[in-house]
Formats: sequence, structure tokens, C-alpha cells
Amino acid sequence: MVLRTISHYRILDKLGSGGMGEVYLAEDTRLGRKLALKLLPADFTRDPDRVARFEQEARAASALNHPNIITIYEVGEHEGAHFIATEFIEGRTLRQLLPPGGMPLNSALEIAIQIAGALQAAHEAGITHRDIKPENVMIRPDGYVKVLDFGLAKLTERSDPKIDLTKPAKVDKEAATMLKPNTDPGTVLGTVTYMSPEQARGLRVDARSDVFSLGVMLYEMVAGSPPFDGATSSDVIAAILVREPAPISRLVAGIPSEFEWSLNKALRKERDDRYDTIRSFLSDLKLLKSRLDFETELARTGQSPSLFGISDEARVGIGEAVTTEISGVVDEVIASPVRRSSGRAIDSLAILPLINDGADAEMEYLGDGITESIINSLTQLPQLRVIPRSTVFRYKGQKVDPEEIGRELGVRAVLTGRILQLGDSLIVKTELVDVGRHTQLWGEQYRRSFTDIFSLQDDISQEISGKLRLQLTGEERRKLVKHYTDNTEAWLLYQKGRYYVHKRTPDWIKKGVECFLQATDLDPNYALAYAGLAEAYGFLASSTGGQPPREAYPKAKAAATKALELDEALGEAHCTLGFFRLLYDWDLAAAEEEFGRAIELSPNFANAWDGYGFYFKATSQSEASIRACQRAQELEPLSLFITLSLAWAYYFARQYDRAMEQGAKALDMDPNFGFAYWHRGMAYIQQKRFGDAITALRKAISLSGPATTFISYLGYANARLGKGREARQMIAQLERVSKRQYVSSYFIAIIYLGLGDLDRTFEWLEKAYQERSGFMAFINVEPLLDALRGDPRFKSLIEKIEPLSPPGNRQN
Repeated sequence: MVLRTISHYRILDKLGSGGMGEVYLAEDTRLGRKLALKLLPADFTRDPDRVARFEQEARAASALNHPNIITIYEVGEHEGAHFIATEFIEGRTLRQLLPPGGMPLNSALEIAIQIAGALQAAHEAGITHRDIKPENVMIRPDGYVKVLDFGLAKLTERSDPKIDLTKPAKVDKEAATMLKPNTDPGTVLGTVTYMSPEQARGLRVDARSDVFSLGVMLYEMVAGSPPFDGATSSDVIAAILVREPAPISRLVAGIPSEFEWSLNKALRKERDDRYDTIRSFLSDLKLLKSRLDFETELARTGQSPSLFGISDEARVGIGEAVTTEISGVVDEVIASPVRRSSGRAIDSLAILPLINDGADAEMEYLGDGITESIINSLTQLPQLRVIPRSTVFRYKGQKVDPEEIGRELGVRAVLTGRILQLGDSLIVKTELVDVGRHTQLWGEQYRRSFTDIFSLQDDISQEISGKLRLQLTGEERRKLVKHYTDNTEAWLLYQKGRYYVHKRTPDWIKKGVECFLQATDLDPNYALAYAGLAEAYGFLASSTGGQPPREAYPKAKAAATKALELDEALGEAHCTLGFFRLLYDWDLAAAEEEFGRAIELSPNFANAWDGYGFYFKATSQSEASIRACQRAQELEPLSLFITLSLAWAYYFARQYDRAMEQGAKALDMDPNFGFAYWHRGMAYIQQKRFGDAITALRKAISLSGPATTFISYLGYANARLGKGREARQMIAQLERVSKRQYVSSYFIAIIYLGLGDLDRTFEWLEKAYQERSGFMAFINVEPLLDALRGDPRFKSLIEKIEPLSPPGNRQN
């Protein structure tokens, strides 16, 4: 064809070929300019469908006027040859420029933004490109992008009556290079690697298909390889239809979570789960690019804030100026309710348990597990107060009003959701509500297979952080999407274990231990499962757990230590180790260190603050214990045990009226909370109201069963009221129970104390010391034991424990 003339175009050289024709460098002999001439191959002219698609490309492209879309000069036919004359672009295709290991994120965003701009213009004209790929993107030497080849474009308002959407699609494996003559209706059109799932199935396409293809290309630009690959075209299509891509943050270091979230949203299998428009995708890309550029400029001028980690004060100043400057190009983002607010991020959130819409009871622990995982992920963000699991799960099974719950919990946003299992798929529907503005910030439906449960949680967590307008550092972004295991079965066992342990009875806790052990067998590096195992053993070693401390606590220590060997930054494991150091080792200095480390790693972890409060109680630091417990209650306002923990802080401070008031708050939340009646009975004892104490302690037993803890103090109160026979009956009862399960010798010592039998009291206290009973950590501050403090035997007992205490905290 070289030197041949087509109409008034003289062909100079061949530039390339593709599925819809051959492209030549030509000269316009009339205007004296170089151009690109695209010809439909002669042997295709007998195919009416080929000719029609070729002409459709011309009509589609010529209708567009955008700087990033190739300019069409003329469409014509000469001596049976169909041609399109377009501008000649000096440059190379994106395929030619794409380095093997991928390109810098900033460069990829610059190219993707220009491509998205071109597609936006096409979509607004009713045109879907349908073949976005690196070969169809030219980049000039000055960095300007041009999108080529609308050869597979379709006017979206028209339908093709020849395609039967009820029949399976036939895959044309050569679609990447050429289309065969006489292609059957329903044949897949487009380049296999960059196809959307609906294209691969031969279904109708729309603008969201281009969103998917651009997502594939952007993934490849950054990672250096496409998200879906295979040995054959059929393998690639199978991957597109059923497999989730590897998280790009695992392939490329330092990827912002916002970018990964946007990319994942563009690559959703279901069209309804993707960006609704390319405009929305473009807005997010532009916002991210602007922030990256802003960070680069600050670093150039000597400032070095971490990406998205600008403080509220800075953001109110220069940060808000940047947001205002780019508001024109991100109007969809700025227009959302949270963006129209005062410019400050929403700083508090409650995530309510997912409602199980199915009949399968096993889905309960799965829904609970997903809820808890999202809570744990977002709790890693120090600027966001997330209501913990123990509080929000009090609403489980109730009909809820998000705004009412938000006001009750004192948070600015509430997330609700539902979960349903369909075959091997999970469907999760979520809604995020701005409590103060009475508006929905965001709603989304996700459909994932069980094997993609981790990406589901990542998507929801990142979506929430974005909608709350949180400014995250790189480290915070990594924490947000951190996975402790890639083994789905191990994760499910861990969630089942958590579900059992939270029932807080010995039999259920033991079932939880079995699940945690199975999870660690499947994944020996599952740090979170070891942390759960440590907590479960700690519960079994407690006063209500029924296992000897010398048997259960060392197991708790071993599991917590293993968890920290795998992940030293696991605040939960440090907290459990803190309780071990306090209640078993009686090493108060080590306990303080562990609780402090837990708070440092997880500032919003209420259990760590509560543990710190226990340390302060044991060391007679009354005001500090009250402050720590108040902080824990701020973080978990509806937790019964944390509410009662503050009441115990007042009790150890000898502020019995305030202790009673605080304990009443727990009963206001749950009138059937037996531990609160135990605390009330203890306060009555210190006020010498032994009859009232008996009533309260009997109530505790009636609500919680014959708990050995409550029986012990009921025996003490009976003894002080002169009912010695009843008190001795309770000693006999505890001795009978001890033949079946562990009963702390401390409990029997307490009854003998009430009876005034000090010899037997010290005998049983010595046994409690040998058992490593957790109650012994508090004997230096327990008001009930004040009558013993002048006895040399008590001082001798204290000396066995006290050398482990911080010197400044000893009480004479």
C-alpha cells in the first residue's frame, strides 16, 4: 500500500494493525499535512457487520470533541476501500511505554485521569468505548494522552436485535487482534485481558464496562501486570468472572488506601457495585492526584507531613484552601453531606451488628465476626472513636433506629447492615448515617464469595474512613487493611471462637478455646487467634472460670507471648499479658508496662484502660484508677463490666456512696446483671448494712446461678449478722463444689473472716497464695481485710507478695 493514493491521501508508511483495520501514515495532498489513515482490510468488505462496525466507529468518534480523543478529519470510501482520516499523533502507545515493573503512582494517575476525561466525554454523548487497553492509548512526547479506536463503540441508546442475551456467549479468542468474518451474534467483542465481566459473558454493556476496563489498565500501570491473567484466553475470562485480583498494596509498597479502595470499586464483578459513572471515578482520581501533588510540594518546601496526615489545624488553614481550589473538579465528592459540613472529619462512629437475613444460625457468628473485624480495623485509627463490640452488641436482635442509637451513644455516625448467604456467596448491605445531619452518608451492597471475605471487610472499612473524611497516615492506612491470616477457614474458626467466648460462661469459653486451637493449627502464624486463645484462658483462670490459675494462666501467658512474637504491636495480647502479670505473677511493675504498651498501641481500646484501672486499684492509686476507669467507660459507655469496674474503683477508694451510685448505673442498663448485685452487697457490708447485703447477694445468686464468688460473700454477710450456721453451711457447699471444679481458697477464707475465726482465715489465705488466686493481688487494698492489717501473720503474707510491687505504692 505504500505510495498508493486513496482518494486524496498518499500513503507513506504502515503504522500498525488491529481488530478493525490497518493504520497508515499518509499525507493529505490538498492541505499538505500528515495524518493517520485507517483502512478496513479488503477481504473484510464482504462482511456487512464488519463494514457496519467500521462505519459506526467513524460516526462515534467524529461526534466527539475532546482534547484527549483523536480528531476525525474525514470518513469515506474510495474504490471499495473504506477509510477514516484522523490526526497523526507522534508518540508511542501506552503498551510501548509501560515498564515491566509498573510506573510510579503519580504518573499512572496522570495518564488515567486523561483517559477518564476522554471516556466521560464519550459517555455523555451516549457512546461506550468497549475496548479500552494500552494499545488504544497514545502518549505524545509532551505527556498528552489521546484515546484511539472507537471500533467497538456502541451507541448506548440503541439495542442490537441480533444478540440473544439468553444464550451463552461465544468467545472469539482472536478478538485482541482481529475479528473473524461472519461473527455470530453474542460473540464476545473486545480485548480479553481488559474485558468487563458482562462483556466476557456476551451481555449488554454500558459506561460501567469502560470503568472496569480502565480499572484493569490502571492496575497494570501501577503493578506491572494485569489483575486477571491465564495461559489461554479462556483462562483469562474465567479469572475475570470468578477471581478477585490480588490486593495491589501487597504488590506495590506505599499504596494509599484511598487508591486501593477506588481501584477495587472500579473492578467489582457486578456493575451495580462499581462506580455509577466514569465521572465519579475521575473525581476520586483527581482528588487523590491533587493530594499527592500537595504533599510533594510541601516536602519540596521543607515540610514533611505524611500523606493525608495533615492535622485539623493545618487542614483548616492551607488544607482547606487546597480543597477549595480543587472543588471544581471533585464536585461530586464535595457535594456529599459530609463534605458540605464544617470541613471537620466525623470523629466518632458506632458499627451495629450485621442482621442475619437468612435462616442459617451459623451465619450469626459470621455476621458478628465481620462486624467485629470492621470495628477492630477502624479502632486502629486514633482520630476516630469507635464504640467497641461489647457495647454495640447489646443492640443485637433489637429493632434499631440509627439516629436514636447515635444520640444514645454520643457518636456522630452509625453504620447498620444486613448479611445473607446465597449458595457460596455472601451479600452484605450497609448504610452509614450522619446522626447530626439526619442524612445518609453512604449506602452500598457487596456480593462476595466466602474466599473473598477479607476484601469485603477491607472495602467496607476503607469506604467508611473515606466517607467520614478521615485524614490517614500511610501507617494508619496499612493498619486499616491489615490481615492476620489469609486462610479463610482459620478466620472463620477464629470468629466462631470469639462468638463462643463472648458468652462468658465456662462451657462456652471452652468451646471457644477449641476453635482458637483449630485456627492456629491451620495457620500457625495467626497472631490474632493466639491473642483470642490467651483471653479465653484468662477468663477460665478468673474467679468464675472454674479452672485452677496454675493450670490456665500459664496457658494464657504462652498464647499471649506467641501472639506478640508474631506481632509485637497487638494491643489485645499486651492487655491479656498485663492481667497475667497483675493477677498471677503479682508483678505490678510488669503489669503497668503491659497495660501502658496496650494503650500506646491501641489508644481507643477500652479493655486496656480498664486493665490499667485494675493496676491502679491494686497499688492504692485511687484517683488514677478512677480516671482510667472513667476513660474506659467513655470508650464503652454501655459495657456492663466496664461500668461496674468504675464502681469498684470507688469501692477500693472507700467512697461507698459513689460506688453505690455507679453500680446503680449498671443495673439501670441491665436489671438482671448479677455482678452488679454482688458489688452492691459488698458496699452494704462496708456500710454495716448486713441485712441489705444478704438481700443483694441472694439476688446475685438467683440471677447468675450458684457462683462461688457470690456464695462466699453471702456467707460472710450471714456470719456478720450472727447467722453462723448458715455461714458454715456455705463453707460446706463450697467444699463440695471444689471436688468438681476449682474454687478459690480465698472465698473460704472470707467466710471464716466473717465468723471471726482468724486462724482458719489465715490458713485458707495461705492456700490462696499457693494457688496464685487472682484475689490475692488486691489484699493490700481490700476494705474487707482492714481488720487483719495489724496481725503479724497478715504482714508476713503481704511480704511474700509486696516485693514485686513498685516501692512507692506499698501500703503499711
